[in-house]
Amino acid sequence: MTATTSRGAGNKDKSGVDRVATTARQMADTVAGVAGEVSARLPEAAGTTRDAFQEANRMVRAGSDETLKVVGAFSIGFAGGLLLGGAPRVLVIAALVPAVLVGSEFVDRKGIAAS
Repeated sequence: MTATTSRGAGNKDKSGVDRVATTARQMADTVAGVAGEVSARLPEAAGTTRDAFQEANRMVRAGSDETLKVVGAFSIGFAGGLLLGGAPRVLVIAALVPAVLVGSEFVDRKGIAAS
């Protein structure tokens, strides 16, 4: 009777290993599929991001000084709130992007006015 029990446990272990191996294969296939989709969409995402950045840059260049000051202050305040709230640093840096655009525009405007 002991031999039968040990054989049954061995079969359960083997089927458990098979299930784990099957699950691991399925997960690998899923990850490979998702990676393929991401790599196929990456050029489109890069183009969209570039277009959005160019549009934002155009809007900043067309904005008045008062509007740019408000946008810059809001961006810095939002980033500070995220930082104090414990948000990931990537989000804090992303929140500072508008402030950087506004700051670079102010430098360009002051440089042109001084010339």
